[in-house]
Amino acid sequence: MDVKRLLLLIPLAVLAYLLVVQWNQDYGQISVDSTPEITQNSNGSSANNVGSDDLSVPSSSAPQNAISEGMPGEAESNSSSRDFIAVTTDVLDVRIDPYGGDIVYAALPQHKLTQDSDRNYVLLSDNSTRSYVARSGLQLDGQASRIAFTPERTEYRLGNDEEQLSVDLTAEVNGVEVIKRLTFKRGDYAVNVSYYLANNTESPISARFIGQLARDNSPDPSSGVSMGMKSYLGAAYSTPDARYEKIDFDDIQSHNFENREAQGGWIAMIQHYFVSAWAPAQNQQNLYYVTTDSRDRNVVAFAGPTSSVAADGEATLSATLYMGPKVQDYLEQVAPNLRLTVDYGWLWFIANPLFWLLDKIHDIVGNWGWSIVLLTVLVKLVLFPLSAKAYKSMARMRKLGPEMQRLKEMYGDDRQKMSQEMMKFYQKEKINPLGGCLPILVQMPVFIALYWMLLESVELRHAPFMFWIQDLSVKDPYFILPILMGISMFVQQMLNPTPPDPMQAKIMKMLPIIFTFFFLWFPAGLVIYWVVNNIISVAQQYLITRNIENDPNVGKGLRTK
Repeated sequence: MDVKRLLLLIPLAVLAYLLVVQWNQDYGQISVDSTPEITQNSNGSSANNVGSDDLSVPSSSAPQNAISEGMPGEAESNSSSRDFIAVTTDVLDVRIDPYGGDIVYAALPQHKLTQDSDRNYVLLSDNSTRSYVARSGLQLDGQASRIAFTPERTEYRLGNDEEQLSVDLTAEVNGVEVIKRLTFKRGDYAVNVSYYLANNTESPISARFIGQLARDNSPDPSSGVSMGMKSYLGAAYSTPDARYEKIDFDDIQSHNFENREAQGGWIAMIQHYFVSAWAPAQNQQNLYYVTTDSRDRNVVAFAGPTSSVAADGEATLSATLYMGPKVQDYLEQVAPNLRLTVDYGWLWFIANPLFWLLDKIHDIVGNWGWSIVLLTVLVKLVLFPLSAKAYKSMARMRKLGPEMQRLKEMYGDDRQKMSQEMMKFYQKEKINPLGGCLPILVQMPVFIALYWMLLESVELRHAPFMFWIQDLSVKDPYFILPILMGISMFVQQMLNPTPPDPMQAKIMKMLPIIFTFFFLWFPAGLVIYWVVNNIISVAQQYLITRNIENDPNVGKGLRTK
């Protein structure tokens, strides 16, 4: 009968495996069209109404529901006929709308849409599929209005021998000359945005820099199909009193956010692997607020301090706009605490040193997959004393299992007596009945921290390991690693003592299958960690179990009794 069952189960298992692989191919991949690019007419202009909302700034003391939208500018109706300004560097490919000088499209040449695609990953875009733009403007004499700028030319490209380029947009507003300058640097995802004002009037004026990030509720295009926890999608801000605070889209839509005034800080829109952020000058007092615009987009914004420009005087207002991957070294150079947008969750104090160690290992071996393997070995070495203690306890229980069964049969009708005798037995033989749970309990925080660390690390996106694993940030396309993980877990379970309770024994036998199912959709990098962890655990447990079983002192008292 057992042979017949085996002959039946093997083809069923193969069939189930092939069905899961086929489902993964049909539904488990990100569609190339799911990341929209900006749509343009033949003259290079947008077919959509972009940058059409005026910037609005609430009073710092005004209630949140009193924020006004402002009136659309006169140039709004011509948005489909004006040319965008194309700017290309080694790391950014952006389009700037001359009306307002907003960035309405940003692609990242160093990050492809998919690993086998030639198309760049698009972070900012504005079309019928997704609307996500970075806006900036001026509040002049208390009025936040959009400015129709005139560019020097409509195409800029950073030359091979150039370290930076500047895009100047000029305009005149009621006798005030305005130059909006966007400065791009080689290898830098941060753009310096400055307003140079020359007040040619006979009266002083006030000016204020406003920066906004506007995004609709469309899904995160950088998150694929997976199970388990997902990376955060929403807004965030930072002040000296609140180093990193999230603002989800529901709170923005309901205006459930009180205005904040603070020195320094930043605002951001966060998604999986990538972030956009406005970072004003850190030595000035800024107002942070949220709102929605006329297109019902979620808007997170800041307004700098109001500056007075004397008659015939000049002033410069500036801020930094970051559009790129969540690389901690890059983010730290933009503003303090911006690296916290690489969100490792509540176990950040474990995940941060783990990533630091992983990064150092990668500097030596040059492969993120092997770096994970070596990191796993180091983690196991650190946890070995605890694991060894637990494995010894389980080995003793395994060797003395017949005696435990004898006590159960002898006192089975008297539960209190059986419990007393079992406790005496555990104390005499130095057995901890909960010792087998200790390795799992110790590893779970490390496992969760590693999950978030590997989930959030853009360095692992499209990073190959070897053979069929060509992207550590997504699931194994053939599910070989999860199956190996299940097998290793089953082997490890064979070394454990059989639970005395039949129902518990059946549940334990099902665990490898359950864990294999959940791990099917986990990132390959995380499954590599767990497979290597299990293999090392099996080797450790096997050696300890063999030594205990060959130790004549274990159970000696029982034999001489």
